[in-house]
Amino acid sequence: MRWLAALLLLLAPGLALGQGLPEGLRGTWVQGDCASPAALLQVTARAAARVPAAGSGRLLRFTALREAGGWSIGTARGAEAPRLLLRPAGEALETAEPEAKTRDDQLPGAAPVARWQRCAAVPAALAARHGEGFALLAALEHLEAACAGEAGACLGALVGQADVSGDGELGSAELARLARGLGWVVALQDGATAETLGAATGAAGLAGVLAARLLVESLDYDGNGRLSPAELGQDRAAVGAARGTAAGRPFDPALAAPGLDALRGLMSSLSLLK
Repeated sequence: MRWLAALLLLLAPGLALGQGLPEGLRGTWVQGDCASPAALLQVTARAAARVPAAGSGRLLRFTALREAGGWSIGTARGAEAPRLLLRPAGEALETAEPEAKTRDDQLPGAAPVARWQRCAAVPAALAARHGEGFALLAALEHLEAACAGEAGACLGALVGQADVSGDGELGSAELARLARGLGWVVALQDGATAETLGAATGAAGLAGVLAARLLVESLDYDGNGRLSPAELGQDRAAVGAARGTAAGRPFDPALAAPGLDALRGLMSSLSLLK
């Protein structure tokens, strides 16, 4: 359940950003040769993930966007309010990552300008390593939009974004996919290298399989092996419907003591397995 809680923490509301980055800037970009890229850049409406072949990667999720001097300028959360500048260059994309001390009226300052191109496809190994992370990065923005309102709409959006099979419910494999994508996002936010990013995604995948199975077993009330939005939201999406009845009478707590003692013993035994 921890990975699902972490996903919901990522949905903490930020500033309203209008239309986001221009559509023409979004998508997957490659630096260098398409067959052997020096780096990948994934741009969504409100985020950019740079994944180099060597060295640390970077993920910026923008809390503010503006246009100036032909650049789209995104500012992310952080002590230094990191910025990324993007602009079209014909069919290519140019980016710059200015230093924190560079004034807004001097952008991009001395920051080098990187050039990116689109490719018909990226190498299969890179797609396998980063594809689920790219997908979750985009899904987060859809979830943020839906989760600003009612819990039911949020859960419906979660299922809609994660439902690979298209049946309107989530199985353990689809939940595990979310966990792997989340592991990728969290690791890249911490500046992971290509090697540590792969390790973090692998670890999240193993933990995600177990967590997904436990989640299904815990919330699959109709026993079909999949979770619907209603099951995910049962007793959590809305409160106030449980009104009780005047016919009820308080029972003697002593009658429940043996059952409670057995439950405590079971929980204690399970804790030793961690």
